[in-house]
Amino acid sequence: MNAAAAFFYLFAGVTVASAFMVVTSRNPVHSVLYLILAFVNAAGLFVLLGAEFLAMLLVVVYVGAVAVLFLFVVMMLDVDFAEFRQGFLNYLPIGALIGFIFAVELLMVVGAWAIDPQLVKAPVAAIPAGMTN
Repeated sequence: MNAAAAFFYLFAGVTVASAFMVVTSRNPVHSVLYLILAFVNAAGLFVLLGAEFLAMLLVVVYVGAVAVLFLFVVMMLDVDFAEFRQGFLNYLPIGALIGFIFAVELLMVVGAWAIDPQLVKAPVAAIPAGMTN
């Protein structure tokens, strides 16, 4: 395994793990911090693709503005978690039903998805060899 593949697996793994933690984190401040981590790792994936401008744009716009605004708003809200947890069991059956429907749909899409071997080619360089000065 070369270094580019190792960095890809590192960035992709941390991105997926932090995105999972954004959804499952109980503390909204921690959730926003995991969101910032996901954005930074997605920027690392853009750098590996050779899209440095998009990586810089992702960090400056999303991490620098949007995620910090989310963090500011969440910290200013002073959320009362006991009030949110009172009606949780009332909505659990319908939430489980909707989750089950989404899981079945996802399995149907993934099960029917096939990759044509002719479409998959060796990756090419981001900048063609003749384009350098």
